[in-house]
Amino acid sequence: MSSFDFQSAVARSPLEAALVALIGGILVSLTPCVYPMIAITVSVFGANRAQSRWQGAGLSAAFVLGIVAMFTPLGVAAGLSGSLFGAALQNRWVLLLVSAVFLGMAASLFGAFEVALPSSITNRLASMNALGARGAFGLGLACGLIAAPCTGPVLTGILTWIAQTQSPFGGGLAMLAFSLGLGLPFFVVGTFAVHLPKSGAWMLHIKSVLAMVMAVVGLYYLTMAFPVLIAWVRRSDALIWSSLAVMVLGVLGGAVHRDFGSPSLKEKIMKSVGASSTTLAAFTLLTALSAPPRALEWLHVPYEEARALALREERPMLVDFTATWCGACKKLDAETFSDPEVMKESQRFVAVKVDATNDEDPQVREVMQKLSVVGLPTVVLLSPDGAESGRFTDFVPPSTMLGSLRAVR
Repeated sequence: MSSFDFQSAVARSPLEAALVALIGGILVSLTPCVYPMIAITVSVFGANRAQSRWQGAGLSAAFVLGIVAMFTPLGVAAGLSGSLFGAALQNRWVLLLVSAVFLGMAASLFGAFEVALPSSITNRLASMNALGARGAFGLGLACGLIAAPCTGPVLTGILTWIAQTQSPFGGGLAMLAFSLGLGLPFFVVGTFAVHLPKSGAWMLHIKSVLAMVMAVVGLYYLTMAFPVLIAWVRRSDALIWSSLAVMVLGVLGGAVHRDFGSPSLKEKIMKSVGASSTTLAAFTLLTALSAPPRALEWLHVPYEEARALALREERPMLVDFTATWCGACKKLDAETFSDPEVMKESQRFVAVKVDATNDEDPQVREVMQKLSVVGLPTVVLLSPDGAESGRFTDFVPPSTMLGSLRAVR
């Protein structure tokens, strides 16, 4: 993926986003909160006592359908609420809150605290008399609650991403895939009577990997609130290879295999240093890879100042309204505005970027009203006399942008 945010994946292909969610579900199923439950749960809904493989497959499928029924509506609801979430992400304090949630979930997966239901509820759900397909379905509904300590952080992350995409279909598909990934081991064991490998430290390793993924996303939202933190990042071989080297050293030093729960102070320090360095290096690497190798030189000045320059020099204008949360805006920068032909043609324009991340800024609001901008992305082409010559309100490939630029005289 050229970008590490779930929004870009859904924008390019719902199937790509579903694949990411499927992998997330499988990884969650291999964590200490879920994996030890698999054989016990299969025994509870009776698949291991089925008279035929088809009966075992039916019971197992009913259990997985219960998981699907539990999680998929959450994805649809998150997609439907996306417009509210997208508007909220224009507020720096909301971005900081979202970042804190992800970083908190990362800390939970690292073992700093536990997100769980009261033990009385968990025990009751785990001991349900769930014989038969209807019971297996009900147990599947309860499975997500029983596995809350490990599903919670990942689920929160995926739902947050879905809300940003504003896509009910993509959200439902992603949560369907997550549910299938989470239920896959239960289905395999219940249908084929597979004996799983014993639980062990490897499950804690998976939790550490998921924790670092959550931390990377937390840093992503933090830099959306404060873009200056990554203003220095450029795509370069030196930065890419150095980030990879730090990641390798961090993993070897203890990012995955060491344990915060160890009584050894040395073990805790090695884990802290390894995990933090690997997380920061991974974030830097992904940011560098998502940055365009070349970029059009934009003016970052007030619109009126850029307009005065265009009138004075009798040049057309290229006005790009963008925001840190706008995935299509980033795709325009990475693929369209970094195209050599587009960059060459744009040299005769006064190219100005208007950062609309905070659309409550009076200056930003005034410019948006003046050019009738109601959503992002929006790219406006103005002729030398100020008349509008073209407008784009979604991602367009370089060829389309180039044709419109050449038409402006």
